[in-house]
Amino acid sequence: MTASTHPSSTQAGAPAAARPESSRPASRRVTDAATRMQHWLMALSFTGAYLTAEGERWRLVHVTLGYTLAGLLVFRVLWGLFGPRQARLSVLGRKLQGLPGWLKSLTSLSSPEALAPAWRQGQNLLMALAVALILTLVVPVSLSGYAIWDEWGGDWLEELHEFFSNALLVVVLGHIGLIALLSALRRKNQALPMLTGRVAGAGPDLAKRNHGLLAALVLACVLGFWGWQWTQAPGNSPSAQAALQADNARNTHHDDD
Repeated sequence: MTASTHPSSTQAGAPAAARPESSRPASRRVTDAATRMQHWLMALSFTGAYLTAEGERWRLVHVTLGYTLAGLLVFRVLWGLFGPRQARLSVLGRKLQGLPGWLKSLTSLSSPEALAPAWRQGQNLLMALAVALILTLVVPVSLSGYAIWDEWGGDWLEELHEFFSNALLVVVLGHIGLIALLSALRRKNQALPMLTGRVAGAGPDLAKRNHGLLAALVLACVLGFWGWQWTQAPGNSPSAQAALQADNARNTHHDDD
């Protein structure tokens, strides 16, 4: 039997279309990496800032995360004004324009059967409302926090800061609860697109570019700021470290005496 008639040779020379192919499920990109990075860094910063709000021991961490939250908000606003179309704040605004009409339609529901289409419409509206409230509440939380750090006011300012912080926590928990509810109803993880940037299904990408370099730059800026804040902390500056070493050397010398 010649090589040309060998079964393995015939299989190797078969057309590519005849070979079994493994293809990935169709998906499309709906959120770019820069938006996702900003989202999760804001979530981390707020969570950390809320957990470190009490006590002097974690005060610098609390303040650092508060500054980070404010800086990420500035980035989100700029990205929403000058970034790609799917990340524009105008898209969020157009969604919210339908909220009054939707609320009015709820009062005119005549039967339980009419509730299903109203609920389907309200899902995206409620999600947009939660995002808008989160971005809005970050402003008074950050400003009141800065005023407290700079000692502009008294106890009333601390109470105001606590009020807005708790209000933001309620909205964040509501946002998470809505995502969990929709995930259960739709039997699909609704938080996954904010992790991977993609949703299942064929079609054009809403986010034409991923902007991975910008996402890396945002992360680098945040980590760099945290590192800089650490070096400025009492006891961590070069002068403080030098003084501590000199003090330790004097104590060692006295012990030898």
